[in-house]
Amino acid sequence: MIYEQTLTAKVLIEFMSRLIQGQPKKIFLILDNLKAHRSQAVRAGLEARRERIEVFDLPAYSPELNPDELLNSDLKGVLHGGLPAKTKAELKRKARSHLYRLQKRPDRIRRYFKQPKIQRFYGHENTGKIL
Repeated sequence: MIYEQTLTAKVLIEFMSRLIQGQPKKIFLILDNLKAHRSQAVRAGLEARRERIEVFDLPAYSPELNPDELLNSDLKGVLHGGLPAKTKAELKRKARSHLYRLQKRPDRIRRYFKQPKIQRFYGHENTGKIL
């Protein structure tokens, strides 16, 4: 989901609804300390979907533990590589294209979680789950 407005609780709830739509397995979502992530509305939305989505909250000020930062870096590399986008529409197309390719490459996404600091934080000793 690409959004242009500020990330609010309403936008995040819409994202979570779209994320779980049609997914047969439970979704694991990582959230940082953005104000919208901690809102009452988001927490209520998560509670209502707890069978379908589980959240892992990052400690405050810990971008080095956020696999999303690796995705952002990956995406920026693609967006800055090759011919530059000349319009907002071209930039969106380029971003969507890369993100769709990533959806078909779970091995690449798993690599974000295999970085040493990230793996220690999200490893089974912290979450009870094996990544």
